[in-house]
Amino acid sequence: MTQKNALGTNVIAQIGILVNDIEKTSQNYADFFGIEKPEWSLTDTLDRAQTEFEGNPTEARAKLAFIDMGSLQLELIEPDHHPSTWRKHLDEHGEGPHHIAFFIEGMQGKIEIMERKQMPLLQKGEYTGGRYAYMDTFKDLKIVMELLENDR
Repeated sequence: MTQKNALGTNVIAQIGILVNDIEKTSQNYADFFGIEKPEWSLTDTLDRAQTEFEGNPTEARAKLAFIDMGSLQLELIEPDHHPSTWRKHLDEHGEGPHHIAFFIEGMQGKIEIMERKQMPLLQKGEYTGGRYAYMDTFKDLKIVMELLENDR
């Protein structure tokens, strides 16, 4: 008996890595792979990003740097000190992997499917051109899963 893929995809788009110093870590990646150091950007403010963590609005922002690694993107994340899944994970586990991300369609429906599977929404927000949701899949899948939906 085959079960329908809850996400509609199994292609990992991105791996998110939490860091304390995005400048230093992005330079380390650049040096190691012989690539140009990626510039970092700051996530939008609450009024634009509409960030919610554990069901509540949060001022949380993060510096992000993206490194294209063939078919996969690495996302380096240096969070500020406001409540977020990034800050909580960094404080509890230290630097390292935070999530794997998948591009999906129908964000609200996918969140509902996952919540029925006891994989609750941790954090969600908007970015220019789309939205994201971090789902707590750790109990079963041993990592946080990020859903990414870009506007068409």
